[in-house]
Amino acid sequence: MLSIRNLNGWFPKPGVSKNTILETQVLYDISLHINKGETIALVGESGSGKTVTALTILRLLEESSGFRAEGDIQFENKALLNMPLDSIRQIRGNRISMIFQEPMISLNPVYTVGNQLIEPLIRHRGMDKSQALREALRILDRTGIVDPQARLRSYPHQLSGGQRQRVMIGMALSCSPSLLIADEPTTALDVSTQDRILELIKDIQTEYQMAMLLITHDLAMVRQIAKRIYIMKEGRIVESGNRDNIFNNPENTYTRQLMAAIPQPREKFTQSGDVLLKTDMLSCQFKLHHGWKNLVQKKIKIVDAVNNVSLEIKRGTTCGIIGESGSGKTTLGLAILKLIKSSGSIVFNGCNLQALTRKELRQIRNRIQIVFQDPYSSLSPRMTVGDIVGEGLRIHHNKLSRHDRQKLVLEALEDVGLETDTVSRYPHEFSGGQRQRIAIARVIILRPELLILDEPTSALDMTIQAQIISLLQTIQIKYQLTYLFISHDLKVVRALADHVIVMQNGSVIEDGAAADIFINPQHDYTQSLFKAALKAEMH
Repeated sequence: MLSIRNLNGWFPKPGVSKNTILETQVLYDISLHINKGETIALVGESGSGKTVTALTILRLLEESSGFRAEGDIQFENKALLNMPLDSIRQIRGNRISMIFQEPMISLNPVYTVGNQLIEPLIRHRGMDKSQALREALRILDRTGIVDPQARLRSYPHQLSGGQRQRVMIGMALSCSPSLLIADEPTTALDVSTQDRILELIKDIQTEYQMAMLLITHDLAMVRQIAKRIYIMKEGRIVESGNRDNIFNNPENTYTRQLMAAIPQPREKFTQSGDVLLKTDMLSCQFKLHHGWKNLVQKKIKIVDAVNNVSLEIKRGTTCGIIGESGSGKTTLGLAILKLIKSSGSIVFNGCNLQALTRKELRQIRNRIQIVFQDPYSSLSPRMTVGDIVGEGLRIHHNKLSRHDRQKLVLEALEDVGLETDTVSRYPHEFSGGQRQRIAIARVIILRPELLILDEPTSALDMTIQAQIISLLQTIQIKYQLTYLFISHDLKVVRALADHVIVMQNGSVIEDGAAADIFINPQHDYTQSLFKAALKAEMH
């Protein structure tokens, strides 16, 4: 169905003079093929060229970026690179569809879901508006959207991540394409939603007899659904073969590195020390506007984001908090930090944080720190790395001399594996993994006793994720840190945690030693989470 031979690609870059155009090559002799109804995976780290390869198939780069491609791409016996753009537009969304990585960016925020679903039906299938509406309703229902009639009138921001991804799948499949390109279709989703989305894609693929090109860095997903695998690094395919050969007998050094980066269960657990943090009946409620009582009064709905949570974390250990999106994990972390209002007790190192004044709380902040999920949004783009890492020292240790602060900043950067010459650079100049290291350096420079880590590896590919896990383990031992590790990635929690807490709808439904819970989960919800997250291992 699709055959790519010796594909090379270049992006333009400014030359020495206005009339000089230089080019940077990003694809090198890419060759792959996909048979009818087959699923293949294109695997590699961020920046390896996976998405550029997919976009080149649909020729989506040349108009916006001046991208230039050479080679041969044959789709259903048509040479795509030689076709005029008008003909390519008839293939896009019709014969070849694509699910993009981030649905919130891919969906137009000013149009309803219904309008965006109707467009390809009218454009490619020649339906009138009423026919397209009926078909859009059927598509939403087929993708498992609850109350599809209401969702047709919704805007993207009114849907959850899983619902938005289902809408994207519905749009991609609306014209019954023969090839589906899925670019990291489940990256930002929790394990249960991820599992349901994968099952949906597989079911519809079987129903429509589609071929699929899956682009991902998630090896567990690849093991579940792909028949053949292509491994990409720095714009080149370095290894290819069937799934069993790649996983069991990888030949290329880079492929072996990818396999070794899969988080492994923790073998040695930290011995319990004294209790550093204890919460008792900790609760947090939010008021949401829910329609109107009358012309002037809005209905208010009370949501129990955290409901009577009691936990203990021993000094020097790692407590993992797991659960689906919306289960209350992050809210619990913010409540412990006293960044949102809560009731119940929060006792840190024998001190009840709920009883402290603002001034007293400010004095204790340097002992409890947090690393957020998205380092790019949590690092100021206007500050250099040196200023970012040293900011906490200026606030909490303002008597230090500039020379001493600079020395501690350089030590912190070395602790997280960054070169000291990065102090004068800005966040946008770094990769995702490097930005996360900067975020970690910013908190460890204060030598906190408790570090709350909110999904610190969720946006990272496998090898970078493995490096961050190793870094966290190293600095925990070096500085005797205690971690509260929030994640929906069960493999990462299993690699780090001594103790595990499982949350659902704001409540703790199971907790205990990590080894016990991962081996023998008791609650039905925990069992379903593990089944979804660790399915590839079970097979």
